[in-house]
Amino acid sequence: MQKKYDKKTAILNVLKEQNRPSSAVKITEQLCLSGIDFSERTVRFYLKELDDAGLTVACGKKGRTITEAGLAELQSSQIIQSPGYLSAKIDQMIYGMSFDLATRSGTVVVNTSVVDPHQLTGCSRNICDIFAKGFGMGRLMTLIGPGETIGELTIPQGKIGFCTVCSITINGVLLKHGIPMTSRFGGLLRLQDGKAFRFVEMIHYDATSIDPLEVFIRSGMTDYHQAIKDGNGLIGASFREVPGKSRQRLSTIAEQLKIIGLGAIMEIGMPGQPLLEIPVTCGRVGVVIAGGLNPIAILEELGHRIYSRALSGLLGYDRLFNFEEFPSRLKQYL
Repeated sequence: MQKKYDKKTAILNVLKEQNRPSSAVKITEQLCLSGIDFSERTVRFYLKELDDAGLTVACGKKGRTITEAGLAELQSSQIIQSPGYLSAKIDQMIYGMSFDLATRSGTVVVNTSVVDPHQLTGCSRNICDIFAKGFGMGRLMTLIGPGETIGELTIPQGKIGFCTVCSITINGVLLKHGIPMTSRFGGLLRLQDGKAFRFVEMIHYDATSIDPLEVFIRSGMTDYHQAIKDGNGLIGASFREVPGKSRQRLSTIAEQLKIIGLGAIMEIGMPGQPLLEIPVTCGRVGVVIAGGLNPIAILEELGHRIYSRALSGLLGYDRLFNFEEFPSRLKQYL
């Protein structure tokens, strides 16, 4: 049964990658190129079962396409097979980004939310307040229009992509400066008078397949309204560690990142000492970083259900603009 399931998953993967109707012949060819030896007859047999399950649909002589149910099934199978998927994806994105701090050029990791532009308009002031208070990943963002693609995400008609810099970008910058940063967990951070006070919830990165901040936002556990009102709310943040001897250099780079709009480091601890009551590995320093999805999360608190994807892809730094330009740039999509 497991072998049969794996074969169906392989076929669904091909249809997903093709992104257009594909015949049994074409699917068989692609499987062979991937090192999977299927006969055309076997592929046809499994396609019939996938059709019956609603995971694929016939498009006449053009072949089959994968359905929304098929994509969901494929995602579920990947989650089951890869419980540490998020940690692996973080590593891939860190190594894939090309941003250079000295020249302020190259690609950074971004998060993308698919949103109705009219809903954004009604929440633009609150979004800007989150940036202004320092509760987001720096001061930069961008908008992408319908039909544009970021990673595997394509913005549908009638919607726009709201992109913020993912805080994992800091890991990539530090790595290029010889400082390895370990991401331990994403959590819900309680603020007191606008400062980091205590983590009240946390999800470890190596034990999840979905970004922790996505979970906290969708479950309604955040309180950005109170955060921007008096600095005593609940926001998304992550806890990371760097070698203790790199602390001074980290502080210097943090200041440089702040100058160019990528400042998100809220707290830097002392070597081997707990930070916000979180124990730190001996010889290492704890670091608290604001979540990149924080600005858009205010929409969920207002009852607008939005689709957000952390680590959605890589985007050129030159496409980003200061959040203060957001209201005026949004007008072109209305």
